[in-house]
Amino acid sequence: MKLADWFKVELSDEGMLLDVRPPGKSAWKQSFPWSSVQRVCFRSEDFTVSDELYIFTSLRPESFLIPTEAAGGDKLMDELIRRGLFPAEVAIQAARAPEGEILCWPPLPKQ
Repeated sequence: MKLADWFKVELSDEGMLLDVRPPGKSAWKQSFPWSSVQRVCFRSEDFTVSDELYIFTSLRPESFLIPTEAAGGDKLMDELIRRGLFPAEVAIQAARAPEGEILCWPPLPKQ
């Protein structure tokens, strides 16, 4: 079963809905408004694994992990760029990044 068959991202003017029904595990749904998004991170993977988006919101301390190969994942990336939540130039860097690299917007503080 392909990831897009069981992990779906639905977008609206207000926010997004994650509808996840993993094979052999409990299904779940979660929605959150665009206004709650505080940071977006992109983790580059090799061609055998889906790249990942980590969306941090004001609703909880942990991020929402969304595989880019989820149904609607491509539209999600376009919408994040359109809304200024992940600038196009950072998305281009992310697309070219080596496996395992993480790029965030706004950038993480230097330590």
